[in-house]
Amino acid sequence: MAASRTTPLRLGSTAEDFTADSNVGPFKFYEYIGNDWAILFSHPQDYTPVCTTELGAFAKLEPEFAKRGVKLVGLSADTPERHEGWIKDIAEVTGGTVTFPIVADNDRKVANLYDMIDYQDPSNIDHNALPLTIRSVFFIDPKKKIRTILSYPASTGRNAAEVLRIVDSLQAGDKFKIATPIDWVPGQDVIVANSVKQDEAKELFPQHRTVKPYLRYTALPKA
Repeated sequence: MAASRTTPLRLGSTAEDFTADSNVGPFKFYEYIGNDWAILFSHPQDYTPVCTTELGAFAKLEPEFAKRGVKLVGLSADTPERHEGWIKDIAEVTGGTVTFPIVADNDRKVANLYDMIDYQDPSNIDHNALPLTIRSVFFIDPKKKIRTILSYPASTGRNAAEVLRIVDSLQAGDKFKIATPIDWVPGQDVIVANSVKQDEAKELFPQHRTVKPYLRYTALPKA
């Protein structure tokens, strides 16, 4: 098994490049994502119930991610051959057709590179006694910087719509000087960033409303 990371991945870290096998053949991470955003998300193993529901949900939402310039990259601690059969099951069970790459991380090379290993449950191992992965999600921007990290235990399925919502928030924050409040979804008001002084706020967001000096709401400007 590959050695564990010696330095932690944090928000703002550069995402590691890697090559691996996948369901679509030899896979080069940087080459595949190019200058787009990417979501790299891991699964403990093929032919497992929670993973099957997750891959189906992401497959159905892939057109929405593509509209936002986001490429999906799955990862499972299994072989390309098993990925191919599993993808058929996913389509049968969920109605979602997986067309994005699923990295075959049978040796845990990528899982160790991105610190996806399940340390919480030492019994979560495969037939080769290699540890399986947790459900990690890495949001990576066009500069290859990690912008958000989500980590779920193997037992807990993710919310694909929440992953898409975070992308919307990050991209809006990059484009405008705003932040997004609790439970925000596109179409709702956003918060004027604290870094924006009041004179600038009046210019950038003339219709904004002030609840407190530190809490100012505004409609999201049109692109």
